[in-house]
This record gives sequence, C-alpha cells and structure tokens, in this order.
Amino acid sequence: MTRLRLGTRGSRLAMTQSMTVATALRSVGVEVELVTIRTFGDVHRGPLSAMPQQGVFVSALRAALLDGTVDLAVHSMKDLPSAPAEGIELAAAPAREDPRDALVSSDGRGLDDLDPGARVGTGSPRRQARLRVLRPDLEVRDLRGNVDSRLAAVDDGRLDAVVLAVAGLRRLGHADRIAERLDPMRMLPAPAQGTLAVECRADDVATCAVLAPLDDVATRLPMLAERAVLAGVGASCASAIGALARLDGPEVTLTADASGAGGEHVSFTGSAVLPPGGDTAEARAVATGLGRSTAEAVLAAGAEDFLVR
Repeated sequence: MTRLRLGTRGSRLAMTQSMTVATALRSVGVEVELVTIRTFGDVHRGPLSAMPQQGVFVSALRAALLDGTVDLAVHSMKDLPSAPAEGIELAAAPAREDPRDALVSSDGRGLDDLDPGARVGTGSPRRQARLRVLRPDLEVRDLRGNVDSRLAAVDDGRLDAVVLAVAGLRRLGHADRIAERLDPMRMLPAPAQGTLAVECRADDVATCAVLAPLDDVATRLPMLAERAVLAGVGASCASAIGALARLDGPEVTLTADASGAGGEHVSFTGSAVLPPGGDTAEARAVATGLGRSTAEAVLAAGAEDFLVR
C-alpha cells in the first residue's frame, strides 16, 4: 500500500479541505497521514493588504514539500502566488465548489437591505472595494481570522454582517448561515475561488501519478484562465482583482475586473474556443492566453492607473 504524508494548515477549513483529498486517496488504497504546518499567514494578524510577500499561506507548506517533510500539500487555490514554484507540480485541481461570495448577516438580510451605516467585515481588498461601490453608505471594516471567528463577530454583535466564500461555508457545514449568494456580476470572486490545489514535488513521479486522477478538467482550464489574469496584471495580496471563467462546450468565457480604493472599477469579458481533446497542453495554453489577454484589456481600460500591486 502507498503511504503519503499530506501537509496542511491547521485551521478547521484547511483540515476539512485536506481531509476531502485524503478521503479520495484512501478510497483507492493510499494510506494518508496529515501533517500540520504553520504558515506566516497564520501568525501575521495584520490586514492582507499589508502582507510583506505573496504566498504567505503556502510558503511553509511548499518548503516542507521540498525538504521531504511531506509528500503532497493541499491549499486553497486562491492562496497560491500566480508565478509557478520551482520544483513543485500542481498535480491536481479537484472539482470546484461554488465560487461565489456570500453575505452572512445578523438578521438574514441581503446586501441591498442592510441599514445605512451597517458594519460589514471582510479582510479581502477586493471585497472591501466592491462593497464601497455597491453600498457606499456601509461601514466596511477590515476583518481577519478563520471562518468561525468571523461568524462569531456577527453573532456577538461586533458586526452586522460579514462577506465570506460560499465554498468555505459549505465545506464547514455553515451553508444555512448564508443570507445572500452575491451575484458574480456585482462582485466577481477571487480568481480560482472555491478550487483546491494539490501539489507535490515535480520530480516525485510516483506521487504525481497517484494524484492525477483527482484532477478535474472542468475545473483546471477555467482556473488557468483566471490565474493568468493575476499574473497578467502583476497582482499582490493588496490587489482588488476578480475573475470568473465558465466552460460552455468548447468555449471558455472569462470576465475579470479591477477595483481601486477611490471607487474606480473596470471590467472586461473575453472568450476563446478550446481545441478538441480535453485537458491537453494546447487547451491549457489557450486558457492561459485568454487570461493574459483579458488582463491586458483590464489594464488598458484604466486599471493601470489605480490598481494597487
């Protein structure tokens, strides 16, 4: 029996996501041991926009991969830096959860029905920027912490509402707390939101082969397009960038936007036809090219002048 050590962050959401991968591997006869790794993002409690580097939630896990402490690592795809990591292979992107953002409010009201001056918390520069455009009368507060601690801020009255990912709420069994699933055309999700990344060492051919069946082509190709937007605009943790790609037969359609602290906002939608054959090198190149061209269009539409990077 194959035995693999799976590296994961220690939060309840990270452990739940990692257990999903571990369960899938165990179902095909792989013995999996979870190894908890503490990352810089778990220790640093300041706002995301002030983080000193990209990959604050993944660097320690990748280091553990490279030094042989673990054989694979599971991340939220949206936490990965846009540039590839030397010596590390993205072996699988399992089937995506709902990519949308969700509003959780103290009384079940949606975004448009919150009282003027309502206190809404989120640590995401993207969500903060969009909230200030959609509801400039709200008091938007920076909020860090795990899902449960952010929900507690609503329950104990410190906040009137919080914005979280639908995927995380569903994975933790909190879907019943969702007051509104926000329309992506009003608040585009983070690129690859709702998608997991399963990484291993690039030279570990055996582990790559074991992980390959977990990959989902309907997730992989849109994810590549969305993440190419991040790379194309040179995004950092402080960048307010949204992107969502959808497959419709052979066509992939991608919408991306950028928001500024002063209420600036631009968006662009592009599409491309994928070659036949499924998840091929050519199909991946087309999806990535669509992301890059969309990023160029967003910058050309004015984001170059206001986007924080």
